[in-house]
Amino acid sequence: MQDIEKIYEEYFETVNKYLFCLTHNNDLSEELTQETFYKATKKIDTYKGECKMSVWLCQIAKNLWYDQCRKKQKIINVEEKDKLYINSLDSLEEQVILNDEKVSLYKRMQNLDEKTREVIYLRITGELSFKEIGIILNKTETWARVTFYRGKKLLKEGD
Repeated sequence: MQDIEKIYEEYFETVNKYLFCLTHNNDLSEELTQETFYKATKKIDTYKGECKMSVWLCQIAKNLWYDQCRKKQKIINVEEKDKLYINSLDSLEEQVILNDEKVSLYKRMQNLDEKTREVIYLRITGELSFKEIGIILNKTETWARVTFYRGKKLLKEGD
């Protein structure tokens, strides 16, 4: 089996980005990422290689996030939790405009059903393929693709 340190170094960023997409909280995403790798270390012998390692890790991460939500019985509200990090904009006006556009997009996304919203997050911010999204959500690649495009269409109609 692969060296755990190597797996950690290779997939930490992917898992952390995925969890940040779900949590919109850097501290919580880092905490859940650490827990994901802890759990993966304990369960590495169950990894059969039927999917990419990153997909397997994201499945663990997703389940931990769902457990966290169930424990705390929280409703995730993107409007309150979203923190936008903008690195290389030339002016404060551009930052404000971009921030307003992103907040507006996230507000419109709240009107989408949970699965559509999750597919869009995974595709855009998680940079996952439709096949990987399908595996994570226990659906087909085609379902992920269709759900993404339908969601995108609904978001455009809201403009």
